[in-house]
Amino acid sequence: MPVILTVDDSPSMRKMVSFTLIGAGYKVIEAVDGVDAFEKAQLQPIDLVLTDQNMPRLDGLGLTRKLREHPQFKMVPILVLTTESSDLMKQAGRAAGATGWLVKPFDPGRLIEVIKKVIK
Repeated sequence: MPVILTVDDSPSMRKMVSFTLIGAGYKVIEAVDGVDAFEKAQLQPIDLVLTDQNMPRLDGLGLTRKLREHPQFKMVPILVLTTESSDLMKQAGRAAGATGWLVKPFDPGRLIEVIKKVIK
């Protein structure tokens, strides 16, 4: 069962995302921000990171850059799920190493479709 690390500072968004992913057969690890996510990512193998952008302590792009610095995360897909939709932010996401960019509110079916395309 693939493991997905979901990162969002909103408890309700974490619950909605987890509910969607668990329903589609994924194991979910929840993190409250980028610092929490980075710590949890090192505790067990993960198959995909799904992160919000705007969070305290360490935002989604900061987390993406930090993960990409480590060899074990070089090939792990990182999807940014955020309210940010500007082309500038998307370019910054790509530059940081994000695999894809999804805008909230999310469509559960579309989210699963994108995950299935990028997960190994």
